Amino acid sequence: MKAIQIAAPGGLDNFRHVDLPEPGAPGPGEIKVRIRASSLNYHDYLVAIGGIPTADERIPMSDGAGEVLAVGEGVKGFSVGDLAVSTFFPHWLDGEAPDDGFAGVPGDGADGYARELVVAPATAFTRAPKGWSPTEAATITCAGVTAWRGLVGDGGLKGGETVLVQGTGGVSIYGLQIAKAFGCTVIATSSSDEKLERLKALGADHLINYRSEPDWGKAARKLTDGRGVDHILEIGGAGTLPQSIIAARNGGHIALIGVLAGVAGPVPTVAIMGKQLKVIGLTVGSRRHQLDMIRAIDVAGYRPVLDQHFPLAELADAFKHQASGGHFGKIVVDI
Repeated sequence: MKAIQIAAPGGLDNFRHVDLPEPGAPGPGEIKVRIRASSLNYHDYLVAIGGIPTADERIPMSDGAGEVLAVGEGVKGFSVGDLAVSTFFPHWLDGEAPDDGFAGVPGDGADGYARELVVAPATAFTRAPKGWSPTEAATITCAGVTAWRGLVGDGGLKGGETVLVQGTGGVSIYGLQIAKAFGCTVIATSSSDEKLERLKALGADHLINYRSEPDWGKAARKLTDGRGVDHILEIGGAGTLPQSIIAARNGGHIALIGVLAGVAGPVPTVAIMGKQLKVIGLTVGSRRHQLDMIRAIDVAGYRPVLDQHFPLAELADAFKHQASGGHFGKIVVDI
């Protein structure tokens, strides 16, 4: 089978397009999946460039979707031909997050989905939303579940609330779609007026260009008649968190997700205490979060926003496109 491996210590010039032995039949509790698509996340990029050290010859990519070819003894919930989509934490099925960190995460602590075939426990997958293609389904694992957990799982999102999303990456666009499906008002930020117009077409109610409006936290509060934002998907990290705190209402919720604007920096703790904010750090979510999200998608009917497609052999070029920052939505890999 075709696969991509990364030679240690990483780097886009250390990708190898290889032929590997095909895995055998699934054992008890396992399924065999023909992977058809993956999608890029910032976590995958960090692994690819060596920012997150991993094993030599690691197969990258946390997200994978494809059809079930065979089902092992005792497996329930899957049949041959079903479209399956991977989970980010294969061992975190429900409840509180486990203590083993990224040890079992595909493409990081274990081999990922930049390959044609995989045999894995059935619990490492869920069924995809009804009517979705493999390419669409491959965007759920990381970006979709992160947005769902941030707003619904941890945030307890309710209709009529206000949600602020940052930028035009996969998590933020999924967050916009989830918020609109719940009947919420969405404030979207970006440095590009063109991208802001595309977010408006997806349903964003208010737009802020954070380059022309560097005090966008105050601007967001003004858009809520001074009350403040109920939920913020904080993608930037240290560089944007102070503005998110300004934007948030008293008792509001900030889902601390990303580090695109810095991994460390001053935190206005007095403002967090004074506003009695709930700042919750999260990394993707459990299989239960994914199942809940897919059930909601089957009712709401929204579809992911896809950027460019790349073949598996051009995975390094896909990461270069990601690094350019020009994408809107999810960059996908056809396998």
